Amino acid sequence: MERVWDSISRLDRWLEQNGWAGYDPYDIKGTPLFLYMQRLSPQAPLFLRGIRGALFALEERYPLLMRKLFGVKKQINAKAMGLFAKAYLNLYEVTGEKRFKDKATKCLDWLVENPSAGYSGLCWEYPFHWQSKVFIPKGTPSAVVSCVVGDGFWKAYQVLGDKKYLDICESICRFLANDLNIDEIDGEYICFSYTPIDDFHVHNANLFAAEFLTRIGQELNQSHYVELGYRAARYALHEQNPDGSLYYWGGVQNHYSPNHIDHYHSGFEIRMLYGMWKLTGDSRYREATERYFRFYLDNLVIKTDGKIIPKMTPKSLYPIDIHSCAEAILCNATLADEFEEARLLLRGLCDWVVTNMQTEDGWFIYMIRKERNRERLVEIPYLRWGQAWMLLALSTCFSVLRIDS
Repeated sequence: MERVWDSISRLDRWLEQNGWAGYDPYDIKGTPLFLYMQRLSPQAPLFLRGIRGALFALEERYPLLMRKLFGVKKQINAKAMGLFAKAYLNLYEVTGEKRFKDKATKCLDWLVENPSAGYSGLCWEYPFHWQSKVFIPKGTPSAVVSCVVGDGFWKAYQVLGDKKYLDICESICRFLANDLNIDEIDGEYICFSYTPIDDFHVHNANLFAAEFLTRIGQELNQSHYVELGYRAARYALHEQNPDGSLYYWGGVQNHYSPNHIDHYHSGFEIRMLYGMWKLTGDSRYREATERYFRFYLDNLVIKTDGKIIPKMTPKSLYPIDIHSCAEAILCNATLADEFEEARLLLRGLCDWVVTNMQTEDGWFIYMIRKERNRERLVEIPYLRWGQAWMLLALSTCFSVLRIDS
């Protein structure tokens, strides 16, 4: 517990010095040249494909230099602010220290003042263009971002008891229900799109929306939201693989990236299935959580010589990504009340991540790559991707460890 608290304190001090603005793995990919290169077809001239490969290799090896060369500015990211808000509320709840409450409310106030414009309810976006299977311009709100932000407001309602935060959660539900595209499947299931301008079947995004609608709908006694949440969550049950996993893409779109599974999206999905079980008491969600968590333990962590290391995919340890590290801690801390194996993993996970990923200044590096049988550190303090998720993960873990002590 002391090791985790020391890690939290060092990260918090660095955040005080740095401020809320920072770089993101995807910010430079929203600049014109990177967008052009991402849109190249497989039939593009060989020299263009060679330039694309070189450009992305340079960004991966020299991320800070490339951002300076391309004029990428540090930005405040709404998703990071939601994560920071919940993390600081966790710390306030455990310690009673007013400084954590003050930091949380500053994050929440910024979010209230900076939503995406023009939608049925409050929602938030990434602060850069984003090339997915379709082009998603800056200003387009996301189901995942909005639900993560909503989780911060929900925590504020729980801890601070102010109904205005519940009203914000209800407004987010209006966005999810009215502005996202909802695909009807076999007359029984639905799948929420990732944003209002796509028709994606992405399991983690759909489950974020399902769990949030169910949670807020129950609190408000709004059966419409609850029913939408149930139907969306049942889509995940319908699509769950025999080994317990979920692919990133739903079955009708699995060809986009066939059978893709990675650590952090799996962690998201496990936590949302767990949330549905706790909200509904439905044994189907408990069974789904247990099966997926068993797959996770067998395929997405390495346990060796007392070390617990999060893998990137079932087939590869590398790159060891800070987002995977944070989600490993957060997922296991979330499940610790019900799954003893999750509780037992926490100490080893935290010890490895803090030892190998946190700098002396307090921030966490981006990743560890394996090249020519040697590890190479990619050292840049991405705010949303690393620091925000790690503060939430460590604060959640600290709450669990404190209860244990």
